[in-house]
Amino acid sequence: MPVRLRDVAVHAGVSVKTVSNVVNGYVHVSPEMRKRVEASLSELNYRVNLSARSLRRGRSGVIALAVPALDMPYFAELTRFIVQEAEVLGYTVLVDQTDGVREREHVVATGVRSHLIDGLILSPVAMDAVELSGLDEETPIVLLGEKADVTPIDHVAFDNVAAACTATEHLLDLGRRRIAAIGYQAGREARSGVAAVRRAGYESALEAAGIPVDPALTRQVHGYGRQDGADAMASLLAARPDAVLCFNDQLALGALHTLAREGLEVPRDVAVVGIDDIEDGRYSTPTLTTIAPDKAGVARAAVRLLHDRLEAPGVRGRQVDVGFRLVPRESTLGLAGRRPLRAPAGL
Repeated sequence: MPVRLRDVAVHAGVSVKTVSNVVNGYVHVSPEMRKRVEASLSELNYRVNLSARSLRRGRSGVIALAVPALDMPYFAELTRFIVQEAEVLGYTVLVDQTDGVREREHVVATGVRSHLIDGLILSPVAMDAVELSGLDEETPIVLLGEKADVTPIDHVAFDNVAAACTATEHLLDLGRRRIAAIGYQAGREARSGVAAVRRAGYESALEAAGIPVDPALTRQVHGYGRQDGADAMASLLAARPDAVLCFNDQLALGALHTLAREGLEVPRDVAVVGIDDIEDGRYSTPTLTTIAPDKAGVARAAVRLLHDRLEAPGVRGRQVDVGFRLVPRESTLGLAGRRPLRAPAGL
């Protein structure tokens, strides 16, 4: 028998109205009450009746998520969080891949599939702020990433400048002074987007430490995959860096591969830091020090903003910034960055 709102209300010890408010995303519920109800929703495996709700509201109950690449671990992990958040509010998520191509981003952003979806969460790469600001939003949109100047559209991001600065400061605090950077890009990406802001954070940390940026220690990449990181690291070896900041974890994993192949010890010879905290970095050898953005927070904010737009169409142009943290591991701290193993029971 399907779980009803009344069942959830009894389980949580609240009114049916309170459960309904939580399910529908209304803001006038205390954090403690919301947490209690969401726990009961999860424990009882409550699912919103999409057919009934869609008929009442004239909606499909489907939202779309468009990301540059599903084979990039960061976006794969973020997608999982967004699907989980959407399920809580009773939405099904249609996932699309744009490959960072302007034409494909424009197709999803201009509502060509608006007859299928109620709203869109978009992570744009190729479309710039001017193009995005000019969109006629027939379908509500929430943006992810570095297009903060798109004022009419809701936007979720974390401070990439501060993140890259924090990562570089970590290396400086360890006494490293020849700190390389892998992830610079040319063209439009050099002026906007993730590459530009992470570059700004790296350079500002060096400047604050009185260390000039050395072009011999910076590398442009065509993409942000492991091979790009491996190739860039190989080309840096002659410059003898003692540390490297990679603008994402995949670049860092590629850099680790090259360093191991060349017989260099991490972190004794070269310390390595990435950004994104993908799962692979927790199991690399050595484990990867990284900046961990609050991916669950990004997903929660994006889905809630889109839900609010559907409930109150006049509300738009909101900016939500989520946090991040430095996660030190073996690639900068050596054995000191290793979590101690728990002793077997009985010893």
